[in-house]
Amino acid sequence: MSLSATPEPPTRSGLVPLPGALRSPVLVATYASILLAASYLALTLRFDFEVPPDFFERWVRSVWWIVPLKLVLLGVFGQYRSLLTFFSFPDAGRIFYAMGIAFVLQLGVWFLTDGVSMIPRGTIVVDFVLSLVGLAGLRAGMRMVREKTACGHFASMPSRRVAIIGAGPEGAALAREIRAKPGLGMEVVCFIDDDPRKAGRTLNGTQVLGVRQGLARTASKLEVSKCILAMPEASPVQIREIIDALNEAGIDHAILPPVDALLERRSMVGHLRHVSPEDLLGREPVSIDQAAIGRLMAGEVVLVTGAGGSIGSELCRQIAAHAPAKLILVERSEPALFALEQELARDFQEVTVEPLAVDVCDSAGMESVHARWKPAFVFHAAAHKHVPLMERQPAEAVWNNALGTLSAARAAMAHGCKKFVLVSTDKAVNPAGVMGATKLLAEFCVGELQESPGHGTAFCSVRFGNVLDSSGSVVRVFRDQIASGGPVTVTHPEIERYFMSIPEAVGLVLQSATFAQGGEVFVLEMGRPVKIRDLARQMIELSGFAPGRDIPIEFTGLRPGEKMTEESTRGDESRSPTTHPKIHKLTRSSKVPAVIDEIEKTAPRLRRMDAGEVRAWLRGFAEAAAS
Repeated sequence: MSLSATPEPPTRSGLVPLPGALRSPVLVATYASILLAASYLALTLRFDFEVPPDFFERWVRSVWWIVPLKLVLLGVFGQYRSLLTFFSFPDAGRIFYAMGIAFVLQLGVWFLTDGVSMIPRGTIVVDFVLSLVGLAGLRAGMRMVREKTACGHFASMPSRRVAIIGAGPEGAALAREIRAKPGLGMEVVCFIDDDPRKAGRTLNGTQVLGVRQGLARTASKLEVSKCILAMPEASPVQIREIIDALNEAGIDHAILPPVDALLERRSMVGHLRHVSPEDLLGREPVSIDQAAIGRLMAGEVVLVTGAGGSIGSELCRQIAAHAPAKLILVERSEPALFALEQELARDFQEVTVEPLAVDVCDSAGMESVHARWKPAFVFHAAAHKHVPLMERQPAEAVWNNALGTLSAARAAMAHGCKKFVLVSTDKAVNPAGVMGATKLLAEFCVGELQESPGHGTAFCSVRFGNVLDSSGSVVRVFRDQIASGGPVTVTHPEIERYFMSIPEAVGLVLQSATFAQGGEVFVLEMGRPVKIRDLARQMIELSGFAPGRDIPIEFTGLRPGEKMTEESTRGDESRSPTTHPKIHKLTRSSKVPAVIDEIEKTAPRLRRMDAGEVRAWLRGFAEAAAS
């Protein structure tokens, strides 16, 4: 590390700012002047501007230690490190505490000395008030100068007139951030809220209008070009009504994510997004026992395979939030691995991340990873999951989904992993295609390993349905089709699927890990199934188009390996509840089939088998499982 000084860049005005070594003395002198003036003014006010000579002498003898005391307390409360032109309630609070302690100490000295050689108690009280007002006024004034300068700089830029729907804490915070960042090019002209107690009032100087029924008319009257929904507790029905009204009026819209999604974010505006299908699914928010997950993960080495994928990357984000000792990323896609490493390094700087470009099918590579890092928990998300592609490449599906799982699970078991969690799918239930059959094989592999003697690893599988906006999902396909002008293609008018959001599914996977004792198959409660044609209509409408008129919907017929609807349990499985209402444990009425020997016996010739042979081989396993 170089110890040489680096020149600070010029400010917008072209002046080079004072170095840190010089800023503090200047700031100390400024604060000292304010405190000295406040103390003298307090004294003169106490005596109606005619200070007796003996009290003036007392003030001179007292001020030499009172002002330094206040300056030291300001330093203790960080007032020489803060940016002067950025002033907020927390800064005012720290100034208050510093001056309050000085006030208490002065009163203490006064009572200990019976006021001898001290300024009067009334002067001490007035001095506290004037010091507080003077210091806070200086900081507030500098903030006003900065904001006025910034507004002047951006005054020539065009601004979009914005209405915020929801005059609650989130809407108020969003409005403050927009005003503080004129470079965003947005101007908040009103709030819209259904609460009759708020209608006609102002929030931070901006009028609050109601109700939402006249939303389009209000937006037109005020020349609003964009509406932002800041209603984290709004139901999908409410959001649907608002979006329909905005689409009808041709007004652009965005939504503020839920509060829990903003907790780790620096900016609210930066995370505004368009309303997505998951906002309209009608699912109740899922409660996750974060404390239990934290107790499991904190201080442990955790490994995630398939870390660069949609599920794997979200697993890494949520695990990193629980302060593991080390997070191992196993991913064979170098670009995906690099992008995830950069994101985690930026957002979770306190977590040690080890990115490893390793293929889970490489047994020696996985053995080396476990021998070196000895992870306590493994989340196996690496898999091929695209149904039509795997129908054309069944050998590759078996190799990655079954043999890859076996490779990762054996390495974990050999090196004392506490828990191994397989991320599975509802397509493994009575599989109609290659992808589902290979995931069923993966479930059988970890089930068979669980029953092998002489190890301490708890293996479990977690099944769930489709994940909204994951890589290769129908949502992304529809979005691309809409962007290109259509048509949007749906395989069958009645086909339906269960959907979850990525964070919701991953949160429940982590919750399932806290329940795992070994050998369980957990299934997540997916809510009501959604018809794919309805999802297509919603996405077209959310994009501001009319289904059938602007963007046609075409039905293309079921693809190979595709079912009309998915199931979560097989006939030989029964559900039992866990302590979480959205997670159920499955119990088999028959023993887990032994599949590992057959898989390993077939593996050397798997690449030489044609697609028909591999599919026939897989069908045999599926039929055996169903019998």
